[in-house]
Amino acid sequence: MFSIKRLKIYILLMIFTLTGLTANSFESKKALIEKGAKLNMSDCIQIALDNSPYVRQAAYNYKIAKNDVSLAKTSYFPTISVGTGYYYTGTSSNRRQMGNMDNKYYSLTTNLNQLIWNFGKTSAQIKMQKFNKIAALYTFDNTVLDTIFDVKTNYYGVLAAKATMDINRANVQINERNYQRTKAYFNEGIRSKIDLVNAEVNLSDSKITLVNSVQAYQNALVKLNNSMYVAHAPSYEISTTETFNFKSNEIPVNLEKISEKRDLSKPPEGVSNATLTTKVEKLAVMENYKFKPFEYTFEQCEEIAEKNSPSLKAYTATLEAMKQALLYIKREYYPEITGSVGYGYRDSYNTNSLNASIGLQSSVNIAGKKFEIDNGKLQVQLAENDIELAKQNIYFDVQDAYINMIQLEKQIPLMEVKVKQTRENFELADGRYGVGLGDYIQLQDAKVNYNNAQNTYVQAVYNYNVARANLERLLALPQEIIITAED
Repeated sequence: MFSIKRLKIYILLMIFTLTGLTANSFESKKALIEKGAKLNMSDCIQIALDNSPYVRQAAYNYKIAKNDVSLAKTSYFPTISVGTGYYYTGTSSNRRQMGNMDNKYYSLTTNLNQLIWNFGKTSAQIKMQKFNKIAALYTFDNTVLDTIFDVKTNYYGVLAAKATMDINRANVQINERNYQRTKAYFNEGIRSKIDLVNAEVNLSDSKITLVNSVQAYQNALVKLNNSMYVAHAPSYEISTTETFNFKSNEIPVNLEKISEKRDLSKPPEGVSNATLTTKVEKLAVMENYKFKPFEYTFEQCEEIAEKNSPSLKAYTATLEAMKQALLYIKREYYPEITGSVGYGYRDSYNTNSLNASIGLQSSVNIAGKKFEIDNGKLQVQLAENDIELAKQNIYFDVQDAYINMIQLEKQIPLMEVKVKQTRENFELADGRYGVGLGDYIQLQDAKVNYNNAQNTYVQAVYNYNVARANLERLLALPQEIIITAED
């Protein structure tokens, strides 16, 4: 026999099972990053999709819409009602013949109601919920694409910030060498005091620029971790990509020493044989940069985007849902045909009763229903307007992204040539200054041009990758990482 305690536990387990409120329903497993891990872009995207509360929210909304379809179908199922009670009635009278009379009895009733036909109202409601489910599914797909684009943008941002930091660190080394050389020339009386002061100023400026680029690099790491929804991330490495390749394939990611401080205000210590140092430091952050041109024309991109766009598909499904909602409102004028079967028992006379009926019923507020129909028509028109607006937005967004990507695609090879030219000019200016033929202003201009050309080149590569990722998002091209609302 079950004890009362075991019976309560059994009932609670049944309730949890039927309602789905098990522990696993509330458990949210977050993907973490192991210390020292080497991650590529696909790994980061997978972590983001596993952790994103927006992706989970879209999945929950899809499952709610899916349950709404099943809920709408339950109108076809019968409704059972059961009632029981004990009744007591006591009466008294002043008349001697009647005296006091008590009436008490126990009764049990059960009834089954079944919808037979309601002239398509239920079918319209079911179709409406089905289209809502489709809209929720495409909204989920759009959320996944946005999450992937966010990770790609921040991933490229880390690569660009790392390249810029390396360029600025090399620039500090160049300025330190120039300072030591100018100081040696000044001590020998070859160069004037103004050259030495300029060298000190340029060295200080390059250190300030380096500090700012380190800060920008750390901020880029924070954005990448944030897009993956990983707080307190350990040190790890990310790989370069085919369209953003470094000489070094692994880029360290470390925010553990974010509070580290160093004194950069002092000039460097003396270096022996500084006058013999005339070479230019070569820093090829991205050497022989190559990428595959985008394979689609603008016309093809426009066609693909309109065909694949999850947002446009969601709007289209919403329009169909609004049409079914309007149809449901119009059909509420029609009556409902229902059937009913009931059974009753009363113990006072030990009586049993059985009844069956078929009824036709209609209850409509004609004036109110007119305004409901008018609002339903406006909802359909609003959904149609949203589709038209979405199509225009897709066209102009694709056009803007495609133009940006193509222009950068053309500029990058030219910028690479410019980096080589400015480096050659810097080598010539450095050599002339080293033998006393050129002045410090020429040397400084050549160095600034070389440094700016490298930074502009890196920024162009970053902009190209972001523009390409944005275009791929708009086209909703198949992704390497696949996740569905059912996962």
